[in-house]
Amino acid sequence: MATEAFEEIAETFEFLDDWEDRYRHVIDMGKAMPPMDDALRVPATKVDGCASQVWIRPAIDGAGPDARFDFEGESDAMIVRGLIAVLHALYAGLPVREVLGVDAQAELRRLGLHDHLSAQRSNGVRAMIARIQDHAKAAAEA
Repeated sequence: MATEAFEEIAETFEFLDDWEDRYRHVIDMGKAMPPMDDALRVPATKVDGCASQVWIRPAIDGAGPDARFDFEGESDAMIVRGLIAVLHALYAGLPVREVLGVDAQAELRRLGLHDHLSAQRSNGVRAMIARIQDHAKAAAEA
Protein backbone atom coordinates (compact mmCIF):
# COMPACT_ATOMS: atom_id res chain seq x y z
CA MET A 1 0.00 0.00 0.00
CA ALA A 2 3.03 2.26 -0.20
CA THR A 3 3.23 5.25 -2.50
CA GLU A 4 5.44 5.29 -5.56
CA ALA A 5 7.82 7.67 -3.78
CA PHE A 6 8.19 5.23 -0.88
CA GLU A 7 8.72 2.32 -3.29
CA GLU A 8 11.60 4.29 -4.82
CA ILE A 9 13.18 4.58 -1.38
CA ALA A 10 12.75 0.84 -0.84
CA GLU A 11 14.42 0.14 -4.20
CA THR A 12 17.29 2.48 -3.37
CA PHE A 13 17.76 0.74 0.00
CA GLU A 14 17.96 -2.62 -1.79
CA PHE A 15 20.68 -1.19 -4.03
CA LEU A 16 22.68 0.30 -1.12
CA ASP A 17 24.42 -2.54 0.70
CA ASP A 18 26.03 -0.57 3.50
CA TRP A 19 24.03 1.00 6.33
CA GLU A 20 26.27 4.05 6.34
CA ASP A 21 25.24 4.63 2.72
CA ARG A 22 21.59 4.18 3.68
CA TYR A 23 21.91 6.66 6.55
CA ARG A 24 23.61 9.10 4.21
CA HIS A 25 20.74 8.67 1.75
CA VAL A 26 18.15 9.34 4.48
CA ILE A 27 20.07 12.44 5.60
CA ASP A 28 20.29 13.64 1.98
CA MET A 29 16.52 13.20 1.65
CA GLY A 30 16.08 15.40 4.71
CA LYS A 31 18.41 18.04 3.32
CA ALA A 32 16.38 18.10 0.10
CA MET A 33 13.11 18.88 1.91
CA PRO A 34 11.97 22.50 1.83
CA PRO A 35 12.49 24.15 5.21
CA MET A 36 9.48 24.73 7.42
CA ASP A 37 8.78 28.38 8.15
CA ASP A 38 10.01 29.33 11.62
CA ALA A 39 6.58 30.80 12.39
CA LEU A 40 5.10 27.28 12.11
CA ARG A 41 7.45 25.86 14.75
CA VAL A 42 4.99 26.36 17.58
CA PRO A 43 3.72 24.15 20.41
CA ALA A 44 0.68 23.12 18.34
CA THR A 45 2.90 21.57 15.64
CA LYS A 46 5.56 20.14 17.97
CA VAL A 47 5.62 16.36 18.26
CA ASP A 48 6.05 15.12 21.82
CA GLY A 49 7.92 11.89 22.43
CA CYS A 50 10.87 12.64 20.18
CA ALA A 51 14.41 13.01 21.53
CA SER A 52 14.99 15.75 18.95
CA GLN A 53 12.87 18.79 18.24
CA VAL A 54 10.22 17.78 15.67
CA TRP A 55 7.37 19.77 14.16
CA ILE A 56 4.69 18.46 11.79
CA ARG A 57 2.00 20.61 10.19
CA PRO A 58 -0.71 18.96 8.07
CA ALA A 59 -1.67 20.30 4.67
CA ILE A 60 -5.01 18.75 3.69
CA ASP A 61 -6.45 19.40 0.23
CA GLY A 62 -10.21 18.96 0.23
CA ALA A 63 -12.61 17.71 2.87
CA GLY A 64 -13.80 14.38 4.19
CA PRO A 65 -12.26 10.93 3.66
CA ASP A 66 -11.22 11.63 0.06
CA ALA A 67 -9.22 14.77 0.95
CA ARG A 68 -5.57 14.51 -0.06
CA PHE A 69 -3.07 14.31 2.76
CA ASP A 70 0.23 16.13 2.89
CA PHE A 71 2.35 17.67 5.61
CA GLU A 72 5.35 19.82 6.30
CA GLY A 73 7.93 18.64 8.78
CA GLU A 74 11.08 19.88 10.42
CA SER A 75 13.65 18.73 12.94
CA ASP A 76 16.82 20.05 14.47
CA ALA A 77 18.53 16.68 13.86
CA MET A 78 19.58 15.76 10.31
CA ILE A 79 18.77 12.03 10.61
CA VAL A 80 15.33 12.85 12.04
CA ARG A 81 14.74 15.34 9.23
CA GLY A 82 15.53 12.46 6.88
CA LEU A 83 13.07 10.19 8.71
CA ILE A 84 10.43 12.89 8.25
CA ALA A 85 11.24 12.80 4.52
CA VAL A 86 10.74 9.00 4.54
CA LEU A 87 7.36 9.42 6.25
CA HIS A 88 6.47 12.15 3.78
CA ALA A 89 7.18 9.74 0.93
CA LEU A 90 5.01 7.12 2.64
CA TYR A 91 1.96 9.35 3.17
CA ALA A 92 1.97 12.43 0.92
CA GLY A 93 -0.75 12.51 -1.70
CA LEU A 94 -2.86 9.72 -0.23
CA PRO A 95 -6.53 10.24 0.54
CA VAL A 96 -6.85 10.69 4.31
CA ARG A 97 -8.86 7.45 4.58
CA GLU A 98 -5.89 5.56 3.09
CA VAL A 99 -3.42 7.25 5.45
CA LEU A 100 -5.30 5.55 8.30
CA GLY A 101 -4.86 2.16 6.62
CA VAL A 102 -1.10 2.38 6.08
CA ASP A 103 0.85 0.00 8.30
CA ALA A 104 3.78 2.36 8.67
CA GLN A 105 5.69 0.05 10.99
CA ALA A 106 5.53 -2.77 8.41
CA GLU A 107 6.57 -0.44 5.60
CA LEU A 108 9.51 0.89 7.62
CA ARG A 109 10.53 -2.70 8.49
CA ARG A 110 10.89 -3.26 4.75
CA LEU A 111 13.68 -0.68 4.90
CA GLY A 112 15.24 -2.31 7.96
CA LEU A 113 15.11 0.98 9.82
CA HIS A 114 13.93 -0.48 13.13
CA ASP A 115 17.03 -2.63 13.36
CA HIS A 116 19.27 0.39 12.91
CA LEU A 117 17.59 3.13 14.95
CA SER A 118 18.12 3.73 18.64
CA ALA A 119 15.20 3.11 20.97
CA GLN A 120 14.75 6.88 21.34
CA ARG A 121 14.66 7.39 17.56
CA SER A 122 12.19 4.50 17.17
CA ASN A 123 9.95 6.07 19.81
CA GLY A 124 10.18 9.37 17.97
CA VAL A 125 9.18 7.73 14.67
CA ARG A 126 6.17 6.16 16.39
CA ALA A 127 5.22 9.57 17.81
CA MET A 128 5.46 11.15 14.33
CA ILE A 129 3.32 8.37 12.83
CA ALA A 130 0.73 8.82 15.58
CA ARG A 131 0.62 12.58 14.93
CA ILE A 132 0.20 12.02 11.18
CA GLN A 133 -2.60 9.52 11.74
CA ASP A 134 -4.32 11.87 14.21
CA HIS A 135 -4.29 14.64 11.60
CA ALA A 136 -5.62 12.26 8.93
CA LYS A 137 -8.38 10.98 11.23
CA ALA A 138 -9.47 14.53 12.07
CA ALA A 139 -9.49 15.45 8.36
CA ALA A 140 -11.47 12.33 7.43
CA GLU A 141 -14.12 13.23 9.98
CA ALA A 142 -14.35 16.87 8.92
